[in-house]
Amino acid sequence: MEDLGFQLFDCDNHYYEAEDAFTRYLDPTFRKRGVQWATIDGRKRLLVGGRINRFIPNPTWDPISKPGALDEYFRGRNPKGKDTPELFGDLDRLADHPEYQDRDARLAVMDRQKMAGAILLPTLAVGMEQALRSDVPALVASFRAFNRWLEEDWGFAYQERIFAAPYITLADATSAVEELQWALEHDARFVVMVGGPIIHHGIGVSPADERFDPFWGLANEAGITICYHGGDSAYSSYLKDWGEDTEMEAFRQNPFRALTSPSPIQDTIANLLAHGLFQRFPNLRVAAIETGSEWVFHLMARLKKSFGQTPHAYPEDPRETFKRHVWVSPFYEDPLAKLKDLLGVGHILMGSDFPHAEGLADPASYIKDLRNSDYSDADCRLVMRDNGLSLSQRRPL
Repeated sequence: MEDLGFQLFDCDNHYYEAEDAFTRYLDPTFRKRGVQWATIDGRKRLLVGGRINRFIPNPTWDPISKPGALDEYFRGRNPKGKDTPELFGDLDRLADHPEYQDRDARLAVMDRQKMAGAILLPTLAVGMEQALRSDVPALVASFRAFNRWLEEDWGFAYQERIFAAPYITLADATSAVEELQWALEHDARFVVMVGGPIIHHGIGVSPADERFDPFWGLANEAGITICYHGGDSAYSSYLKDWGEDTEMEAFRQNPFRALTSPSPIQDTIANLLAHGLFQRFPNLRVAAIETGSEWVFHLMARLKKSFGQTPHAYPEDPRETFKRHVWVSPFYEDPLAKLKDLLGVGHILMGSDFPHAEGLADPASYIKDLRNSDYSDADCRLVMRDNGLSLSQRRPL
């Protein structure tokens, strides 16, 4: 393993959910409306809202891919033209990797990886919100159950090293506040969401809509970090789902319309900026995890143009607001040198995606890509340790 000279802090680590993650604490009223298991044609399948869910092809995780199996593929290298099964190669038995589902076994692996701490994030759960969005009570109950399982099995700040992030949906504004309050009482430092508009009781709404201000206000006061992670955002109906007027009118000024893209994370951050969320809540910290960084360049260019055209729509240059409130975890194959020039190293986070196939088998090897992109030793320590470690501590008002 790469010798860094310091212990790293990984902002994108994952567990593989236990089979009862959504059911152990589920209100029995929602047993058939939430997440459940069924045997169909001799195979164990996941049912979500009464339908077979295919977000993860094998949600039992057995067998499971080796960490980093797709590393070369995601660097754009597949010289033999292998298809997906060939790229995955030999699979592992889940029983041979207790660290994927047991926190003490994970700590032992982290010790070998010279890892001081990590944000632990879902594998399955980031695909479940949209599958349940037509039944908000079942959605809320399912993630309430999920978070109780998560706190019990992993902990939100276990030994100040494993920082599992509870998943909070804004599909019901009142429940979101209640869930965040519970998470804070159990020492959560991060919460995780998926980018995209909020479908609030069947209606598309901006996440920066004032109806959600009690949630954002609580996060602002507590000084935690909101992690937007890649997942299923059901991103299709664009402006209507953001709660925007879809009727076109020539020359009507609408900064958010000018900032939209096909990227859920780009539009999510654009939406928060365009609707002044960070001005209302100046202590908010947002981290974009496993969404890469290509979108940052596109958004910054659009923010520059939008601010030039409608400066009265923003209290300050939105690019400066972005740089103060948003942290970005780039893919290791991204243009890291350009990202440093754009953002500075203080808001760049290392994330290995361990133990996923598309991540790094050795999280510490991330430093090779940084060094190849002209990051100094001091820069590498900031990205691979200090920035994430700082976010793991609450910054209350």
